[in-house]
Amino acid sequence: MPLLRPGLCSVTLRALPVEQVVAVAARTGLEAIEWGADVHAPPDDAVAVATAVRCTAKAGLAVASYGSYLRLCGDEERHAGVVTAAVALGAPRIRVWAGERGSAAASAQERHMVVRGARALAARAADAGLTVGFEFHGGTLTDTVASTLRLLEEVDHPAVGTYWQPPQGMPDDEAVEGLRRVAPHVVAVHAFSWWPRAERHPLTARQELWTRVVAELTTRGVPTDMLLEFVPADDPARVARDAAARRRLLA
Repeated sequence: MPLLRPGLCSVTLRALPVEQVVAVAARTGLEAIEWGADVHAPPDDAVAVATAVRCTAKAGLAVASYGSYLRLCGDEERHAGVVTAAVALGAPRIRVWAGERGSAAASAQERHMVVRGARALAARAADAGLTVGFEFHGGTLTDTVASTLRLLEEVDHPAVGTYWQPPQGMPDDEAVEGLRRVAPHVVAVHAFSWWPRAERHPLTARQELWTRVVAELTTRGVPTDMLLEFVPADDPARVARDAAARRRLLA
């Protein structure tokens, strides 16, 4: 695996079938796909999972991870199916959400449920040779760097880390400083340019930010997936442009 492996989240192209998602990734020079459980590879659909595996392998691509959309808030009965699907995909990692409430609003009980769920999933995942990564996202316990670090300390499991992405509305300096603080725990990065809030732009619209992010990740020296996530209008042609922009950044 290269130091910064360029990949694609399948949710970027939710409206396309698996075969077309793979085709877009392959022809734009991407090397890996994170398959999402929401549309392309539901954990209870063995046929869909097998199709994703077959098409990814045929194109010579890797499976970067499994975007499970587990919320880790009392849904432990779903853990076994998610781990089974991740193993079938050949995914080394499962992406999850840290609950369903932001850190400032979550009760101690809600936080405890997320910690308990993360430990339970991590133990099951580790037994299968997998790791777990929290989505770094608003409206969850990983909505700030401080809360993310606290949660990782509370979970205290070697198989658990966090994704990173630029928080909505956060200036470049603050976002990069946040990345530095969580860097020891970062397992993958979601790459997109939203500014100033949820307005979607090409990756080049935040060229300075992503140049600095690449520099930080390169200095860290740990192999990391850099996965394109959202593009304007969910347009496959925009994936090609953002993939080209990222190649220039990595070069």
